[in-house]
Amino acid sequence: MELLYFILGLCPILWLIFALTVLKMPTYKAALGSLIVAGVLAFIVWQLPAMEVLTAALEGILMAIWPIVVVIIAAVFTYNLSLRTGGIDVIKQMITSVSNDKRILVLLIAWCFGGFMEGMAGFGTAIAIPAGMLLTLGFDPIFSCLVCLIANGAPTPFGSIGIPTVTLANLVGLENTQLSFITSLQLAPFMLVIPFLIVMVTGKGPKALKGVTGITLATGISFVIPQLAVSYFVGAELAVVVGSVCSLLVTVLLASKKKTDPAYEMKVEKHSINAKDALKSCSPFIFIFIFLLSTSKLIAPVNDFLAQFASTIYVYSGENPNAMTFTWINTAGVWIFISAILGGLIQKASFNDFKEVFIATLKQMKETIITMLCVLGCAKIMGYAGMIASIATFAIAVTGSFYPFVAPCLGCLGTFVTGSGTSSGVLFGAVQQNAAVSLNADPYWIVALNSLGVAAGKMLSPQSIAIALSSVDQKGKDSILLSKILPYGLGFLIAMALIAYIGLQLFY
Repeated sequence: MELLYFILGLCPILWLIFALTVLKMPTYKAALGSLIVAGVLAFIVWQLPAMEVLTAALEGILMAIWPIVVVIIAAVFTYNLSLRTGGIDVIKQMITSVSNDKRILVLLIAWCFGGFMEGMAGFGTAIAIPAGMLLTLGFDPIFSCLVCLIANGAPTPFGSIGIPTVTLANLVGLENTQLSFITSLQLAPFMLVIPFLIVMVTGKGPKALKGVTGITLATGISFVIPQLAVSYFVGAELAVVVGSVCSLLVTVLLASKKKTDPAYEMKVEKHSINAKDALKSCSPFIFIFIFLLSTSKLIAPVNDFLAQFASTIYVYSGENPNAMTFTWINTAGVWIFISAILGGLIQKASFNDFKEVFIATLKQMKETIITMLCVLGCAKIMGYAGMIASIATFAIAVTGSFYPFVAPCLGCLGTFVTGSGTSSGVLFGAVQQNAAVSLNADPYWIVALNSLGVAAGKMLSPQSIAIALSSVDQKGKDSILLSKILPYGLGFLIAMALIAYIGLQLFY
């Protein structure tokens, strides 16, 4: 009987996989189907009353709207506005003027700038924009896609101002900073290795590390240490943003003092940019950093004062409903919108620019918004009906103490199918939490393993591959790119499973 409930409980997820991979449905339509399947099964099999099914879905939808959708729209709006004003172009020029060593350029663009774009905007921008920049510099299009996919995996759990980790923490009731820190800790070995892989791919082997080993190591360390510190003291929102900026600054500083090896030299157009233009182009992102840092728990008086502007409600009509708290001012989406407006004004954006970019952003993100609403609604129905508990109970019964080996694979699967670290956390976060309780294991470690698996899944996701190829005008070469990225993704996943199990035995 447990097997039957396990299979039925998985049906909303199995439908999503089938709809995306076999039927080739758009993600938002497949997610709507999952919501319907979850509702029907909850009502018929788990005998959840109709009103409770509806209110469970409503709770998920409201959670998706505020703060997730608000942050998504705000982050992408900020990027699009900077694109309209030319601010992003100036940032690109600053980065490409640092060195004419192709190894360092790839590190700066794919790793440092790609990490920054993931932290600020996410949703494919961190793959498409750096890949396009590398192509413009004269790099091979498939190579450009490959290094950007390798670079993009690890920062994904903290993409778009930390939305995947913040959403996961809220969904399972864990504390943001602690979950962020454990996730960063699990990702740290991979974030140290990735810059070396990028350099070796650029130079076609380990020999490419000659002369840049120190810079490559510094690029990784200067990303990881600030990310760990910000995760621990502030939370997920700024972890990758600060890490990528620190990595960028350290890499630029070291590269400026290094003589280029003729074997890796390439012609790069130099741009002279003064400090005023540089600050103007970076102004929206500087404001985001200032606002999010100054209103975080690190500045307790400000954080405590703003915490009063919140409302707590109960939406689910059944037993043991979760309290929903809407923070009206001190939420990342509000501060990002304010930052975008202030930065846009500094960059001389007109009222029409603001209006047109905002409308275009809503149109651009409408399918993502629908997906988020449906996936969160589905997750809440599955949680309240007992479907998540059925999945976790069977998984624990089969794997027992070896469950941590499986935990990253679930995170990888969720991201592979949906292309989203956030969706993966929503689909499997509660399963991981229930498994941790059943195993009497640390819930932060087990739940964070879902985000660890996200890093591998994001590399391999068909959506990521399609975004990368479209940015370099190589549509239709998905199989070629997949064959190149597959060894890295599978290698990461095996290493993640080992870290998951060994780490739990050693530290918990």
